[in-house]
Amino acid sequence: MALTPLNALHGFLAVARHRGFAPAASMLGVSPSALSQAVRQLEERLGVTLLIRTSRSVALTEAGRRLLENAGPAVDQALDALKTASAQPGEVTGRVRLSVPAIAVPVVVAPLLPRFHALYPKVEVEARVEDRFVDIVAEELDAGIRLSESIERDMVQVRLFEPSRFVVVAAPAYLERKGVPETPKELLSHDCICIRSTTTGGLYQWELERGQRNWRIPVQGPIITNDTTLMLEMVEAGMGLMYAFEPTVAERLRRGSLKVVLEPFAPVVPGLFLYFPSRAQVSPALRAFVDVARQAAAERRPRKRGS
Repeated sequence: MALTPLNALHGFLAVARHRGFAPAASMLGVSPSALSQAVRQLEERLGVTLLIRTSRSVALTEAGRRLLENAGPAVDQALDALKTASAQPGEVTGRVRLSVPAIAVPVVVAPLLPRFHALYPKVEVEARVEDRFVDIVAEELDAGIRLSESIERDMVQVRLFEPSRFVVVAAPAYLERKGVPETPKELLSHDCICIRSTTTGGLYQWELERGQRNWRIPVQGPIITNDTTLMLEMVEAGMGLMYAFEPTVAERLRRGSLKVVLEPFAPVVPGLFLYFPSRAQVSPALRAFVDVARQAAAERRPRKRGS
């Protein structure tokens, strides 16, 4: 990386947004040491500290936060202008930055991105997979995907996935060994794959319901994680029960490697939605992404009889 002020600024913005030198360097195609040198030179030029570095994390100083807020949109606009300059008339270019929960990856995002890229090859999509609650405006993201109950009311919402259940599942071998729970409270005597909340840091209490009654069960077990892939591996290995978004385990249920328990108590959620600020000026790239996502959702929706 040539250590010019603009390159250094671009590098700083990447580190600030990715919250680390390694992921930012990978995105920029440079080494972490070169990126660190560029950012340090920018700090020396400005005479301020922009980043607080530790062995495990990177945090913004107040000066760094101001630079991110003030320079970020301008640099993004300049980079988009360079892409637009090389585009053919009417060709959509730019970038779409998304916040995506892990449960949306297999059922929505993974099928959607190849389709979108085939139609708009010059639009770059950055999907941050994270289960914490994200302020997409404060973090300069274009849109997010979430369950509708966790979306602010002033956001535009586009349905991506139909209403679905959260279910408790287990491998047949575990149920043969430990028995089948019949009531929510019986979960307290079972091994469960526990979920560590990335928002609160605490263990997630499994939410169940039946009619007007609701339960929040503080389950315990041998495995605690916030990674859905690891949870699926462990539940299939017979390590315990798992609380899962039903579409993400549908194939395993069909082939019988997992079974649903406590089915009468499975809560239904409205579905997954793409959302973005209602007052924001929607870029051509985001507009194209919304259109493709809406079309994909319409095709996935079951057809009504007689239609």
